[in-house]
Amino acid sequence: MLVRRRSWRPFIIFTLLFLYSVYGDELQPLLKFKSAFENSNAANVDVFRSWDVGAKPVCNFTGIKCNSNGLVSEIDLTGRKLAGTDLPFDAICSLPSLQKIALGNNSLHGAVADNSLKNCTRLQYLDLGANSFTGKAPDLSSLRELSYLNLSATGFSGTFPWKSLENLTNLAFLSLGDNPFDPGPFPTEFLKLDKLYWLYLSNCSITGKFPTDIGNLSLLENLELSDNDLSGEIPESIGNLENLWQLEIYNNSLTGKLPNGFGNLTNLKNFDASHNMLEGDLSELRFLTKLASLQLFENQFVGEVPEEFGEFQNLVSLSLYTNKLTGELPQKLGSWSGMSYIDVSENFLTGPIPPGMCKNNKMTKILLLQNNFTGGIPESYANCESLNRLRVSQNSLSGIVPVGIWGLPNIQHIDLSSNRFEGPVTMDIGKAKSLAQLLLVDNRFSGELPDEISEASLLDSIQLSSNQFSGKIPEAIGKLKRLSTIYLDENQFSGSIPNSLGSCVSISQINLAHNSFTEKIPGSLGSLSNLNLLNLSDNQLSGEIPASLSSLKLSLLDLSNNRLIGRIPELLSIGAFKASFTGNPGLCGGQNMENVRLCSSSSTNSGNSGWIRTLISCLIAGTLVLLVSLACILLVKIRKTDDHKHPLKQSSWNMKLFHVLSFTEKDIIDAIKSENLIGKGGSGNVYKVVLNDGKELAVKHIWSTTESGDRKIYRSSAAMLKRGKSRSPQYDAEVATLSSVRHVNVVKLYCSITSEDSNLLVYEYLPNGSLWDRLHTCKKIDMGWCLRYEIAVGAAKGLEYLHHGCDRAVIHRDVKSSNILLDENWKPRIADFGLAKMGQVGGDWTHVIAGTLGYIAPEYAYTYKINEKSDVYSFGVVLMELVTGRRPVEAEFGENKDIVKWVQSKIKRKESLVDLVDSSISEADLREDASKVLRIAIHCTTDIPALRPSMRMVVQMLEEAEPCMLTTITVTKDGENGHEGFRC
Repeated sequence: MLVRRRSWRPFIIFTLLFLYSVYGDELQPLLKFKSAFENSNAANVDVFRSWDVGAKPVCNFTGIKCNSNGLVSEIDLTGRKLAGTDLPFDAICSLPSLQKIALGNNSLHGAVADNSLKNCTRLQYLDLGANSFTGKAPDLSSLRELSYLNLSATGFSGTFPWKSLENLTNLAFLSLGDNPFDPGPFPTEFLKLDKLYWLYLSNCSITGKFPTDIGNLSLLENLELSDNDLSGEIPESIGNLENLWQLEIYNNSLTGKLPNGFGNLTNLKNFDASHNMLEGDLSELRFLTKLASLQLFENQFVGEVPEEFGEFQNLVSLSLYTNKLTGELPQKLGSWSGMSYIDVSENFLTGPIPPGMCKNNKMTKILLLQNNFTGGIPESYANCESLNRLRVSQNSLSGIVPVGIWGLPNIQHIDLSSNRFEGPVTMDIGKAKSLAQLLLVDNRFSGELPDEISEASLLDSIQLSSNQFSGKIPEAIGKLKRLSTIYLDENQFSGSIPNSLGSCVSISQINLAHNSFTEKIPGSLGSLSNLNLLNLSDNQLSGEIPASLSSLKLSLLDLSNNRLIGRIPELLSIGAFKASFTGNPGLCGGQNMENVRLCSSSSTNSGNSGWIRTLISCLIAGTLVLLVSLACILLVKIRKTDDHKHPLKQSSWNMKLFHVLSFTEKDIIDAIKSENLIGKGGSGNVYKVVLNDGKELAVKHIWSTTESGDRKIYRSSAAMLKRGKSRSPQYDAEVATLSSVRHVNVVKLYCSITSEDSNLLVYEYLPNGSLWDRLHTCKKIDMGWCLRYEIAVGAAKGLEYLHHGCDRAVIHRDVKSSNILLDENWKPRIADFGLAKMGQVGGDWTHVIAGTLGYIAPEYAYTYKINEKSDVYSFGVVLMELVTGRRPVEAEFGENKDIVKWVQSKIKRKESLVDLVDSSISEADLREDASKVLRIAIHCTTDIPALRPSMRMVVQMLEEAEPCMLTTITVTKDGENGHEGFRC
């Protein structure tokens, strides 16, 4: 009997048709969406491996969820490291039940079409945050069911379509911050969204007043408006937001007092209004018992810290630095909670340090600098093992430091400078295995340094200047391989300088001046390849100067006022160290050594007999007279026969004086020759002129007519010179205006010397060259943050004077680091006014584009009209150079990018400003201080000129950003590179 086999073909066809009817319409949009990622990167392979046609239902695709009807309701690919461009949102918006799109924290880029989301009408959740899109944000007006919207840090720019949100009345979560939107006032459309509990609008260019009706959003729990340009007062209606647990309004321009009723925010846990201009007292905060973090630093608050703060049982972080607070801190402060951080530096606080802040052993940072605290460090702090930073410098504290403080296991930074502490540093210091900075300057500490200090192996800086320490430096000091700075000056140390100091291979600065060290200078110091500063002055050192010191690349050397003998090593007998050896009668050196006797050709270590030295001196003097006479005769002959080779024509000269001078035009003209050339610029050559009395001048030589031969011709664009004719009246007026400038931070113009074919401008000579050289060229030096900060402030004050202090404002038009020169004490001068214009502040000049690539304000791209805000932009670039150590234009920044765009791109990616600080600035506190100046630079370089601060405001902001402890190192002249340093 034949058995008929059942055919499965109809069943398979039926099944496939059924699956297609259910999933087919959903599959195609997803596959189209997937195609945008196909070739983006390898990470996508794993994500989309399950998105295989026919392998499984779409509901089983990675990142896909379906509703009870089997239809796609969610696409969630958050944080999958996806990269892709031109995403087809219109395709996935065709999915009829789609309620959620979450693509945040990826690397998506390209534009999002304005109408691409219009069909996602059932969408309730949209997250595109933390991506790299370009162009404007899309229209969202049709997404009426939307309750969650996150577009923060997307990269969207231009004008945000605030109006499109007005009808999204279901919005509860709204996050639009960290985008470079066009500046504009607070969007009042948001005040109608009364279901909002979360509103994040930080760093999205909001200007104008704080919205007075913010209290209408009564359900708000989180309100963040930081990093904008809000002004005016905080409105009283904010007291209506009784559900608020976080309020972030830092880094704006808010003024006035905390409003009445602010104390109604009794659920507030985190409040940050730092870096504004708020004033008044803190009394409204005494009711906020749930506060965990309070950040009000860099304002103008006055009065006392409310006693109620001592009862706040949740308070873990308190930052009130740089205000005008007075009175005592509540003595119960930190006793209840696990307080971890306090910074009340730079106020006028008095009384004792609260004893209970380390009670729960969670405190990590105690920063009380620059106040008037009295008493001692509480004994209980000796057991605070969690503490990593203790900074109480510049107070009136006294007594003996609790023994346990020296050996805290996690302490990284002990700064007790400028107080009245006494007693020894105990052997417990050897237990401080994390200690990097030991700063005890200007106290009354005494006793010997314990040998155990060598066991604090991470020590980077030991600064014990101006105390009463005595005894020897421990021989074991050589174990400190990370030590970079040791300042023991102005103490009572004695004995020999340990030879082991030469084993501190990282050391860059040694200052042992004003002690009682004896015996020889150890030759091992010559092996310290990183050594930049060596000051052993005012001791009782004897013997010869080790020849090994000649190999060092020192910017400062001071061996003065000791008992050294013999010949100064030849490589140290240079102009840079001409004053480094005075007060050592037994030394001899070359002719350029100040107050050191001249070595004879046969000098020995014991010296020559007097008659031999006299005879040799006479022979040398006679020979010199003969050589000079022959040279003069030869020079006269050359001038008579070869006059055409002199750089300047012999013609009548007109000298116009702007200061009382000790030289004549002939002194200057005779010195304009090739051997004195020190620089060339777009408007002329620069020569260094040394007068007979040793005074040094810089002379800029600007040609005003053409000449035959090979001579290069320079024309002053500011003078509008014409061939064969005298200068224009405008040039004379411009020089006359600049010559009237009298400011310590603007280069001094002594006089002008002019003829028919040449113009000479005679300036003061600045021996330390330009800021550009010191930051970016082979003349680069190790500039700490405090020195960079002082240069920034000085240069800002120079520009402030030009803009606001002259009868007519001077717009420099070429502000850059190469036009900021540094004198012998590293004080800055604004220089090179070849492109400067005069007018009224706020006025415009129409002119050709002027300036230097990387420093030119963006408004030049669409208008030739400039004003003082163009200088502000350029100065902002200089600040960025000082903070980051980078050039304005570098290949690393990418095509068509400069340092401003590079910084902006880092901010968009939410990178910390501290991470952008020059890596050579290693101390954490100083990196934080530098980041404050970087914020100012960002403010100066905003695209809209009207939003940039004036130079007067820039100076004010810089002064408010002064490093928490700034001290000046003793000035030491070292010839060409004399300097006055700064340390923090």
